[in-house]
Amino acid sequence: MTDIAIVDYGMGNLRSVQQALRAVAPEASIEVSGDPAVVARAGRVVFPGQGAMPDCMRELDARGLRAAVLQAARGKPFLGICIGLQMLFEHSAEGNIPGLGILEGSVVRFAADLRDGQGNKLKVPHMGWNQVRQIRPRPEGEDTLAPSPGGEGLGWGSAHGHPLWHGIAQDARFYFVHSYYVQPQDTALVQATSDYPQPFACAVARDNLFAVQFHPEKSQSAGLALLRNFVNWNPV
Repeated sequence: MTDIAIVDYGMGNLRSVQQALRAVAPEASIEVSGDPAVVARAGRVVFPGQGAMPDCMRELDARGLRAAVLQAARGKPFLGICIGLQMLFEHSAEGNIPGLGILEGSVVRFAADLRDGQGNKLKVPHMGWNQVRQIRPRPEGEDTLAPSPGGEGLGWGSAHGHPLWHGIAQDARFYFVHSYYVQPQDTALVQATSDYPQPFACAVARDNLFAVQFHPEKSQSAGLALLRNFVNWNPV
C-alpha cells in the first residue's frame, strides 16, 4: 500500500509537492498517481491543483478520479492545496461551476479594485509571501473573536490550534498564488486567515480533512513543518 498518494489529474504542481514530502518523510512511499485504485488504497492523500477551476473539474472527471477523491476526503488523512482547497466547496465563481460539494460554501474572486490602507492598488492574482494567522481554540467564556495578543488580526489567543499548526509560529509567512478564495458557510471550518487587504480564509479543516490556499511545498521551513505535521497526523 502506498503511504501517501498525490492525486494527478494533470493540473497540479506535483513534483514539487512530492519532493517536499520526501524531505519530511524520507522513509514513506510517496506516489504521484492518476489511478483511482492507487488513491483509494493510499494511507494518506494530497490533493494539489493549479490553473482554472473549470479545467481542474473537467480533468478530474475525465480521468475518473472524482469518486476516489470524495472517498479519501471523507475517510483518511487528506490535504488539499490551492485549487485542491477550492474544489472541495459547492460552487466557484470562476466559470460559474459546481465543485465537489464536500464542504458548504463558495469560491469568489478578489475585487477588481483592491487597495491597501495607503490607497495603493493591489494586483490580482495575489502572488507572493503573506502572513497566516492561525485561528486558535476559543477560551472558555469568550463569545467573539478578538485581536490576538502580540499582533493584529483575529484569533482566540495563545491556546494550541489544529495539530497541523504544531511548531509553526503565529503569523508565519507562506507563499500564495491565487485570484480566488473560499467563503465557507460554517466559519468553524476556518483554521487560518490571511489579509489581502481584508481577511480571507486560507486554511480550513473538518475531521480528517485539512486544506490550504497557499503552497506549503513552496513555503520553506513553515511549509515543510506543515507537511511534516500532516504526515504524522492521526485524526480521530
